[in-house]
Amino acid sequence: MEHRILGRTGVSVSKLCLGAMMFGAWGNPDHDESIRIIHTALDAGINCVDTADVYAQGESEEIVGKALAGGRRDDVIVATKFHMPMGEDPNQQGSSRRWIIREVENSLRRLNTDWIDLYQVHRPRTDTDIEETLGALSDLVHQGKVRYIGSSTFPASQIVEAQWVARDRHLQRFVTEQPPYSMLVRQVEADVLPTCARHGVGVLSYSPLAGGWLSGRWRQDTGQQSSSRANRLPERFDLTQPGNQRKLDAVEQLAQLAEQTGVTLIEIAFVLRHPAITSAIIGPRTMEQLESQLAAAEIQLDEDLLGRIDEIVPPGITINPVDNSFQNPALEPAARRR
Repeated sequence: MEHRILGRTGVSVSKLCLGAMMFGAWGNPDHDESIRIIHTALDAGINCVDTADVYAQGESEEIVGKALAGGRRDDVIVATKFHMPMGEDPNQQGSSRRWIIREVENSLRRLNTDWIDLYQVHRPRTDTDIEETLGALSDLVHQGKVRYIGSSTFPASQIVEAQWVARDRHLQRFVTEQPPYSMLVRQVEADVLPTCARHGVGVLSYSPLAGGWLSGRWRQDTGQQSSSRANRLPERFDLTQPGNQRKLDAVEQLAQLAEQTGVTLIEIAFVLRHPAITSAIIGPRTMEQLESQLAAAEIQLDEDLLGRIDEIVPPGITINPVDNSFQNPALEPAARRR
C-alpha cells in the first residue's frame, strides 16, 4: 500500500488508516472478530490505527491494545484522542491540563503501551486557553509518553491560532488535523485543507463514506436505514429532516454515476485525490466492510469523473451542515453581532 509523509514529521503512514470506533459496544462487540479485522488491515499494509478514549467508553482502546500485543506494536502508528466526557464528573472531559495529564494514563493503560504516537484533541474548546492545552501536551512529549500531538475538527482560524501560540510560546505544535471529509461533506476544502497545507499539517480525514451514506445501502428505493450510528445521531440520518433528504438525493445521483463508471460507491476513493490529504480513516465494523474499503485504495479516478462529482456536490459544500462536526465560531450569531 502507498505510504505518505505525515505533515513535516518525516513519519510515513499508509494512505488508509484503520479507524477503531466501531470496535466494541458502539459497533462490533466481539473482541476476537475485531482483533482479526485489525490484523487483516495490518497484513494488507495499513500501519496506522486511530481510536479515542470515548469510543465505547474505552473499550475500543482496549481492543486495539489486545490486537497489537505479541510483537505488533512497534510497527504501528497508534493514534488516540481525548476531550469527550468519560464520566459524570465535569472535570472528566475537555482540554485542561488537569484532565489531559490524568486521561493519558488511562489511555496508555487501555492500549497496553508505553507511548502514544499521536495524541489528538477530539474537539476544539472556547473555554480553555489553547496555551493550557499545548503546554500539557508538550510536557507529555518531553516525558516520552506521546510522540506527536494533533487536533480534530478544528476550524481554520483555531488551527492557525494553535500554530501561532506553539511558535510564540516555544511549545509542541499540532502536526495533524482530523476533519470529516467525503463527497457529501466538503466544507473543509474551502478553508481547513488549504490552511493545513500552508502550515505543513498532515491531514487524517475521517468518515470517507459519510457515516455509511456512501456504502451503497442508502438509496431512494430502500428508504430509511437503521444502524447503531443512526440511532446515536438521528440528526445525521433521519430522513424526515430536509438536510438528510437532500443527502439522499445526492447519494442517488452519485450511485448512478458509479454504476455508469463500472465501480461501486465505496470504490470511488474521492478523498485520497485531494493533495492535502495524508491518509483517509476507514471505520469497518465487519471483515466484509474492511475488504471492500481496501479495494477502493487501488481505484484510479480520472478528471472527468471528479468533474461530474463536483456537479452533484460542489467543492466546499456540505449538504447537511451537521455533518461538519463543528460550528465555525466566526459564524455564530453572537460573533456576527460583535
